[in-house]
Amino acid sequence: MYAFNYLRPADVAAAAAALTGESRYLAGGQSLVQSMKLRLASAENLVDLGGIASLTGIEVDAQGVTIGAMTTHAQVAASAEVRQAIPALAALAGGIGDTQVRNMGTIGGSVANADPAADYPAALLGLGATVHTHKRRIAADGFFKGLYETALESGELITAVQFPRAARAAYVKFKQPASRFALVGVFVSQGAGGVRVAVTGAKAAAYRDAALEAALARSFTPEAAQAVKVSADGMNADLHASAEYRAAMVSVMAARAVAAANAA
Repeated sequence: MYAFNYLRPADVAAAAAALTGESRYLAGGQSLVQSMKLRLASAENLVDLGGIASLTGIEVDAQGVTIGAMTTHAQVAASAEVRQAIPALAALAGGIGDTQVRNMGTIGGSVANADPAADYPAALLGLGATVHTHKRRIAADGFFKGLYETALESGELITAVQFPRAARAAYVKFKQPASRFALVGVFVSQGAGGVRVAVTGAKAAAYRDAALEAALARSFTPEAAQAVKVSADGMNADLHASAEYRAAMVSVMAARAVAAANAA
């Protein structure tokens, strides 16, 4: 690990002001710290967000759920309010990593990191969420740009993520057994804005599948999802799964997610 200065500001304004030069925000540290240990990432200043109380918490109202950026996966999974308002979101959080990861990892850190196999990006796209930063609000549909790439500007800090309610929703993933990241994960929802289908683990970034959305808008059934043939073009390929396998699994996971949503 390269040497760095450690800063722990008390509020958002101080955190934004501290991010100068080659600096990085530290949320849960589940990805960044490991990369720094391997010298794959470095920072002149490491700005720890753990001391900012305003970034932690869950608010639920008639419109949906707003989750502070430093709220851990375990807190989201355990929240009775989230389980009542958007059960699929609580279930997704409960399936991230293992107990240690869930108790340290945060929603803001996961969203900002934009790992191509992370679970939360599928929830953001699958529910039509809005990312709040200290500067603006960004619709999920325009947030994930590519491999570990988002719409965040340099120094922009996520403060919360707002999820609208859905009439029906579910997330199902085919996970890599060691890391529990999604080889392919699909989040489906049906709500006031229609049907949304978001896929993670399959491409360089989470994305919405228009063909599956169209099929499920006509018939929100597992059979409709299973009948969609997904192209392997642009799919990830590695030692765990080929591009063709991932493409086939998208419709399979979508069908299972629809079945779970209908059964909820």
